[in-house]
Amino acid sequence: MSSLRKVALVGTVGLPPRYGGFETLAHFLVFHLGESTDFIVYCSGPDYSEHPATYLSARLEYLPFRANGAQSVIFDMASLLGGCFRADTILLLGVSGGIFVPFTRLFGKRVVLNVGGLDWQRSKWGKWASRFLKFSEGIAVRWANVLVADNEGIASYMATQHRKESVLIEYGGDQVSLPPITDELREKYSFLNAPYAFSVARIQADNNIEMLLEAFAQSSGHVFVMVGNWNSSAFGREVKARFAGFDNLHLLDAIYDPNELNVLRGHCSIYVHGHSAGGTNPSLVEAMHLSLPIAAFDVVYNRATTEGAAQYFKNAAELSELIDKVPPAQWEMQRTTMKAIAVRRYRWNLIADKYAQVLNQ
Repeated sequence: MSSLRKVALVGTVGLPPRYGGFETLAHFLVFHLGESTDFIVYCSGPDYSEHPATYLSARLEYLPFRANGAQSVIFDMASLLGGCFRADTILLLGVSGGIFVPFTRLFGKRVVLNVGGLDWQRSKWGKWASRFLKFSEGIAVRWANVLVADNEGIASYMATQHRKESVLIEYGGDQVSLPPITDELREKYSFLNAPYAFSVARIQADNNIEMLLEAFAQSSGHVFVMVGNWNSSAFGREVKARFAGFDNLHLLDAIYDPNELNVLRGHCSIYVHGHSAGGTNPSLVEAMHLSLPIAAFDVVYNRATTEGAAQYFKNAAELSELIDKVPPAQWEMQRTTMKAIAVRRYRWNLIADKYAQVLNQ
């Protein structure tokens, strides 16, 4: 029987990582801490066509619910219950199932909660869903043994709103690389032959998709490439149709080949980050590791992540002005600064070490 500390990882779609930041975090925790920790990862059965029993050193447990959307609450509840029977410590990522955290105390379990990016603030949620998520956040924060904040802005919110201190543990981004541009990709994407700005995001309102497109539509002399899941919602389809007529805008569907995606974003002249919520955003950290000059939406999370050293905008007019008036040399100077911050703060071995300290307390 294993003598390693047993940790249940709850709140992700699962492993291998195919969805977003929490899944990538789960991968690197298992990768770096697997020899000293016995991980069980709860996975969304409907999201995987194959159900292997293990991933690296972690055991995988599949549930018949989806980890996102309306079923996320049931998914988290079932995962938390399973963790109470099979683990010493539960690492809960996100708060959609937070209302069930108090029940873990009945089993004497220790809960480490990464609250994520204040999901209730996202404009994609309706009034009642937003209220539920905020209520669930309050319950989870109150009953968790340890809070992890991925951004100074989140930590400040926890201290102010919930009067609880957090451990600051961000995300890594050093898994990205900069592949060369191949002749095949130059032929496929003609914009690679000249300077262009770039963004990749889920196509939802709180990522300020319309704001970014309006800014570049006004600055028609600058090419802008945006990659996202345009066809996954009525909002995405409507926005894409509205801006499809601008020759300088390239609205590409989601790219799942990491090598191809890294070519497109890694060789851009400016990386544009429109996210307004979400704490330390993985795509922003990855852009910093790629030494990209960054124009970011002006919120506390993005300023904290980039240590105030990027360019910032509050609306389409300000972004358009940045694009038109900031000299190329000033953008180029940013590359070294962003890379230095990323190497100092956003490496997965550093992040895993911080989680190890929290999980082994």
